[in-house]
Amino acid sequence: MTTARQTGLRQVIRLPHATAMVVGTIIGASIFVQPSEVAGQVPSLFAVLLVWLISGVLTLIGALACAELASTFTQSGGVYVYLKEAYSPAVGFLWGWAMFWSVHSGIIAVVSVVFARYTAYFIPLSDAGIRVVAIGVIVVLSAVNYLGVRHGSTLQTLFTWGKLLAIALIIVVGLTLGAGLPEHFVPSSTPNPVTLSKFGTALVAGLFAFGGWHMVTYNSEETVDSRRTIPRALVIGTSIVTVCYLAMNTVYMYVLPLDTVASSTRVAADAADALIGFGGGAVMSGIVMFSTFGALTGIILSGPRVYYSMAQDGLLFPWAGGLHPKYGTPHRAIVIQGIWASILVATGTFQVLFTRVIYTEWIFFALMTAGLIMLRRRPGNDSGFRMWGFPMLPGLFVVASLAIVVNQIVTDPRESIFGLSLILLGLPVYFFWTRKGIAKN
Repeated sequence: MTTARQTGLRQVIRLPHATAMVVGTIIGASIFVQPSEVAGQVPSLFAVLLVWLISGVLTLIGALACAELASTFTQSGGVYVYLKEAYSPAVGFLWGWAMFWSVHSGIIAVVSVVFARYTAYFIPLSDAGIRVVAIGVIVVLSAVNYLGVRHGSTLQTLFTWGKLLAIALIIVVGLTLGAGLPEHFVPSSTPNPVTLSKFGTALVAGLFAFGGWHMVTYNSEETVDSRRTIPRALVIGTSIVTVCYLAMNTVYMYVLPLDTVASSTRVAADAADALIGFGGGAVMSGIVMFSTFGALTGIILSGPRVYYSMAQDGLLFPWAGGLHPKYGTPHRAIVIQGIWASILVATGTFQVLFTRVIYTEWIFFALMTAGLIMLRRRPGNDSGFRMWGFPMLPGLFVVASLAIVVNQIVTDPRESIFGLSLILLGLPVYFFWTRKGIAKN
């Protein structure tokens, strides 16, 4: 059983910070744009809310599985550690490989570009200017996290509570000022049947907005009493986000006709314009900037702990696992993450990598949860937290995760093959790495 190592990582993350990390990394920009993707697939008021509810429930189930694993294995690295322990170091390596080259670095690039694009609402920026701002915010937040986990987690917490207050304000204003509008919950003027395929596509869009729930587990060794703190943070955090998302979508459909929600490219700003007139878009753009900045803080904070853990296990160069003598942070891992994410922004390649590879996360989530079922049967398994509804709920999550992957492959086989190939490219790298003993040299 993997336990926390005496590595010099400082335990400063407590329950409020861990919960803020869960909430803050999930709530970025997606809730301000993804509702249009969902409504476009399922033009039904009831179906839209059902998609968001199911997305939240599936996220909670995944979080519960992650919570039990986090209470069993307290080494930093999260999903990487769980896959390594359940299967083999090769499977864990593939997760880290996918994270660095595309998934996690791609998320950093995407969120930073969204921040920069909304900055352009206030300051005219060219395409090059947007990339400069995006790289600048990556550098700034990497520097904050370089200087100590306390700085990063505190900043994350402040921005999370700030965005929750903003969301609460949007909900209250939407329901009060929206009461003066002539119509509410206007259905689609051209209702189409909600097919299983379209519902599945809408569910993928909803789940994308819930992405990032697992990242808090990357910081296990920096979390006080992680066996209890991380499970509680996962349950509380995903529950808060689910309530927020359902409430936000209710407000959108209360204020705007469903056809407008489905066709909008900035649904939150359109809702604000409908409520307070001209200038509502500026207010919402400021909120999106605030939200994405906070999300980016947590995403940049969490990723390097996986690379640090891989280096500690001999699956990366030893220097990548070094800790700063003063700040106690995996400073080199933070730097290389920031450099690669900045390169993805500068070249624009993150758009291709991210859209082609992001669905492969769900392969690993399915493996992680199936691994929990196997680990329960191992002698000596000592979990501080046991997920509810075992084995039915983890089995349901595995089926749902694989269904997402199959739906993506059927819908877009060409792009899917590219994504799978990029991930599987890590296997020969792993075997060459371990056979030659590169990490030890």
